[in-house]
Amino acid sequence: MSTPPNANPNSKNLLNSDVEVKGMLKFSGELTFDGKVDGDINSDGMLNLGDNAVVKGTIDVGSVVVRGKITGNIVAKDKIELKAKTEMFGDVRAAKLVIEEGVTFVGKTEVNPNKVSPTSPPPRPGEPAKPVTPAKGPGG
Repeated sequence: MSTPPNANPNSKNLLNSDVEVKGMLKFSGELTFDGKVDGDINSDGMLNLGDNAVVKGTIDVGSVVVRGKITGNIVAKDKIELKAKTEMFGDVRAAKLVIEEGVTFVGKTEVNPNKVSPTSPPPRPGEPAKPVTPAKGPGG
């Protein structure tokens, strides 16, 4: 994602509960959002969703504190925090995940702080990789 030349990565933006967005929302720095979004939210920055926030779409950010009602997936490069009373309907993927008591969460999680990819164990040094063969029953 490229940012406009005059964008300030340390900027703090605020959109209150009377704001309604249809379409993609992009920002840099930090955004506190307490309104409604029907579309995706993209940033390398920090998103802070308020208690009145309603998001229908994918959130792809650096990190996010979630309140309100979310219908869609969340991907964060660093951390996702689901605060009490949040209603989250979708999958989450991040290096770190915090879920407070009282959250409604229907979806799958992928938390992978060390960026480990699921693979089979490597062969031991000096041993060739063993092919997987089906087990033979008695007399076979």
